[in-house]
Amino acid sequence: MISTGLARQLRDAGLRWKPASGDRFQIDRSEFDSEVFTVSELTVEAHEYSTGTVLGFNGTTEWALDSVDVNDALWLPREDQLRDLLRVAFRTLERTDDGYAVTLDLDGDRQVFSSVSAPEAYGLALLALLDRVSA
Repeated sequence: MISTGLARQLRDAGLRWKPASGDRFQIDRSEFDSEVFTVSELTVEAHEYSTGTVLGFNGTTEWALDSVDVNDALWLPREDQLRDLLRVAFRTLERTDDGYAVTLDLDGDRQVFSSVSAPEAYGLALLALLDRVSA
């Protein structure tokens, strides 16, 4: 799983989330920092309204929480989702002595992004791609 800090950087760089079953997220408030939720029709379901998306908490008696606006949630994309978002720029994921390295081809220029975990390396690569697109 990627770090909360990297998830915030990705969101701030323009990554948008359409909640789907199996997605993990945090509520972006300090009192929920250690809690990770999973979208599931059984517990947390995404409800689409004309005013936006709301994440409804179904049958969660331990939380005084019925729903939260998707804008108050911080998506924690999975490794496969991050890889898919890299699309044609993705070249390789390699194991290194220190962790993992993701190689991208950005307009013919190969760039490598390294981290201790594969999801974090993918996230750093996606952040660079988003920064390049928005520049």
